[in-house]
Amino acid sequence: MDCNDVTRASSSYVDGELDAAAVAALERHLEGCADCRLGVEHQRELSQLVRRGAQRFAAPGHLAGRIGAALDAAKGDARVVPLRRAAWRPLALAASFVLAMILSSGATWLVAAYDRQDRLTQEVVSSHVRALLSNRMIDIASSDQHTVKPWFSGKLDLAPPVRDLTTAGFPLVGGRLDYVGQRPVAALVYRHNQHVIDLFILPGDAAPGVAPPATSRQGYALRRWRDGGMTFWAISDLAPEDLDKFELAVRAPAN
Repeated sequence: MDCNDVTRASSSYVDGELDAAAVAALERHLEGCADCRLGVEHQRELSQLVRRGAQRFAAPGHLAGRIGAALDAAKGDARVVPLRRAAWRPLALAASFVLAMILSSGATWLVAAYDRQDRLTQEVVSSHVRALLSNRMIDIASSDQHTVKPWFSGKLDLAPPVRDLTTAGFPLVGGRLDYVGQRPVAALVYRHNQHVIDLFILPGDAAPGVAPPATSRQGYALRRWRDGGMTFWAISDLAPEDLDKFELAVRAPAN
């Protein structure tokens, strides 16, 4: 199984719809492919989000009784065919109405979720651009994670994880307080050559929608993921593949 096969099968894998042989082949590939592991994790996040947010409706009890009665009638004499057809018409209409309600409510939820996330994505971009233009990228300038992390203490309702990623090619240069999703958030600042990377860290409940894990906006690449009850947004004018490497470095287990 190669990367293209994993991409096509990831949704079925996450939803438990693959047979044992396919699962074994896919997981063997994941053991040696960090990019595919990341893609499967993003697919799992989306699947969990849809399951949590989608509304479900139970059919009314009398509907099952009427369907059962119609099926019993279908076993009778052929002369009752017109009656059976007449009985099925309201049942078909009722079933169509229930299905329409389910689809409509689900579509409404998804549209609202995407709208919230689109606004949040734009806020992340605007905050990054605003910091670049104002030359206020950093409130606390330090490459020492043990200096930057305590600086946020008492300023936020979360304790952002701070790591220096110099060995991965992304040195930490500092951090600042910013404002995204109608609340103050941590913004960690990294560099890769001459490129600035902002890593915004928000409480998990500040980003409940279904923004894509990888996107671009206004010439900036963005990556989004969740970990430890927090939501992370990375943004930079880096090439997308370099921002992918940054995400992998951030998410790699600390030594």
